[in-house]
Amino acid sequence: MKVSRHAKIIELIGQHDIETQEELAEYLNEEGFKVTQATVSRDIRDLNLTKISIGGGRQKYVLHRQDDAGINEKYIRVLRDGYVSMDMAQNILVIKTVSGMAMAVAAAIDAMKWYEVVGCIAGDDTIMCAIRTVEDTKAVMEKIRRVVSKG
Repeated sequence: MKVSRHAKIIELIGQHDIETQEELAEYLNEEGFKVTQATVSRDIRDLNLTKISIGGGRQKYVLHRQDDAGINEKYIRVLRDGYVSMDMAQNILVIKTVSGMAMAVAAAIDAMKWYEVVGCIAGDDTIMCAIRTVEDTKAVMEKIRRVVSKG
């Protein structure tokens, strides 16, 4: 439950300018996660969220970027926890995930900023990644295999 809640938090802060813990708790409750402010506070600490200014005196939560070769441990965990399988069709990589995790896994892949990945589109349990070339698709598949196999 905690992993899927964390994945949902990553998704929500990417979609909305969430300024307070209470606001984040409201969004989570609307999504079916029954949380208290204390739970949200722990999740914010666990995910290492930080606030940035968005103008007009407002702030919003974002993931704190770590320069660990461009890959944050939180993204790796989301990829490992959500990944089911993958297959390629030329330069399109199709990744299957646990139900409800595709958007979070796609956000994690995008956040890894791999040169080969042009972008990802996610549904509920399927991601389509546009990759630069067929060779690059094979390289990305190998990167993903290495990430998920170290779990």
